[in-house]
Amino acid sequence: MSVKAFAAKLFAKRIHAKTQKWANNPVETQQKVFQELIKEAAQTQFGKDHDFGAIKNHSDFIQKVPVRDYEGLKYYVDKVVKGEENVLWKGKPLYFAKTSGTTSGAKYIPLTKESMPFHIQAARNAILSYIQETGKADFVSGKMIFLQGSPILEEKNGIKLGRLSGIVAHFVPKYLQKNRMPSWETNCIEDWETKVNAIVEETIEENMTVISGIPSWVQMYFEKLKEKTNKPVGEIFKNFNLFIYGGVNYEPYRAKFENLIGRKVDSIELFPASEGFFAYQDSQKDKGMLLLLNSGIFYEFIKADEFFTENPKRYTIGEVELGVNYVLIISTNAGLWAYNIGDTIQFTSLKPYRVIVSGRIKHYISAFGEHVIGKEVESALKEAMEGTDVSVNEFTVAPQITPKEGLPYHEWFIEFENEPENLEDFALKIDTAMRKQNVYYDDLIVGHVLRTLVITSVPKNGFQDYMKSIGKLGGQNKLPRLSNDRKIAQFFEIKE
Repeated sequence: MSVKAFAAKLFAKRIHAKTQKWANNPVETQQKVFQELIKEAAQTQFGKDHDFGAIKNHSDFIQKVPVRDYEGLKYYVDKVVKGEENVLWKGKPLYFAKTSGTTSGAKYIPLTKESMPFHIQAARNAILSYIQETGKADFVSGKMIFLQGSPILEEKNGIKLGRLSGIVAHFVPKYLQKNRMPSWETNCIEDWETKVNAIVEETIEENMTVISGIPSWVQMYFEKLKEKTNKPVGEIFKNFNLFIYGGVNYEPYRAKFENLIGRKVDSIELFPASEGFFAYQDSQKDKGMLLLLNSGIFYEFIKADEFFTENPKRYTIGEVELGVNYVLIISTNAGLWAYNIGDTIQFTSLKPYRVIVSGRIKHYISAFGEHVIGKEVESALKEAMEGTDVSVNEFTVAPQITPKEGLPYHEWFIEFENEPENLEDFALKIDTAMRKQNVYYDDLIVGHVLRTLVITSVPKNGFQDYMKSIGKLGGQNKLPRLSNDRKIAQFFEIKE
């Protein structure tokens, strides 16, 4: 064992003890975070406008601070972007994480000197949790790659801005700098395909032990490696044994990855976003990711099926239940208040509090009242693939409300690596799995409102072509699993 690996084990033990302390006192930990946030922001413009001085508890907070999304908070964000101080949080932000909004163009998410360290610590602690549980630490002596956006930053009124992953690249700890790949120059390449080709050239002869990124874009990297060498990735990188990912569910990609790698590797799931780093997988044995209750974020939860009703109940950590689909609401030390990030989660454990990401509150299908969410379509596809040699590169689902003939249906656009012999039989398998999970969908099938789902095969690299067409190829961009309209579907419709 190298000195570096030995030191990593000692560090992991220390961080594990600290984590257990707050994880075993969840309600008290969140209450402390809540009080500190309110106190620190009381003299900001937002704090004064919402009478933070009079907020003593969560009930007061509910009365004075409504749930908002970016559009609802934009009045204040615009002031911060213009360079005003003490608006949402004390002083000015260190950075803006710039993301693409669907209705307001670019979104500017503030990152402050109080919030920024938690983004770095959470990623580090995820790896340390893995070391603590498994005892595996030799990988820290090898090379690690983080597929991410460009670290080149712009500036707006004295505040630097860029993609979150690009900002984080400026905070890589010194002890990782020598191990980290790709080079700074390669990381700065904007065009994703050019960048991946350059990464292949830089890494192909290296001792890669850890690879990290959104699965769909890591898959592209793996495919180019295999294409260049005609070898599985696990043979090219003999010591590669840890894949770290976030942003999307890994399960639809797992079979494909294991085929590309040539063997199984351990994986760690992360739940980061521009608005905060919310959770990471702390165990290889237990389902879900540890919700980070001590990271400057106060969480509220609204049941997804009540979210669009008037004044839905806002739950705190001590009130949540297992298996319920919740919309995640956050208040943070970056100045986001009762903020809806758009993600839905479910708790898999209450001791400690672990979650899975079940989808997006805006990414669903309910064209007929079926309330289908991302977790359901991913689970149904996985169940249909079990025991077969079918493998899938990517997929998305949309409703077909006005078919040329017959009943409406859900249309699944699937890019297969290995296509099933009979698409209709495979569609029926997925449909059966969907009906078991979603009673509303089952009722619509039984009641002859909908017919069995239809699969449309997407040509190889079809989804990459789609993402390229909308300017979102690579980086941290993700294909929506579900749409309640046909905007994505229209790209793949065959022109007669």
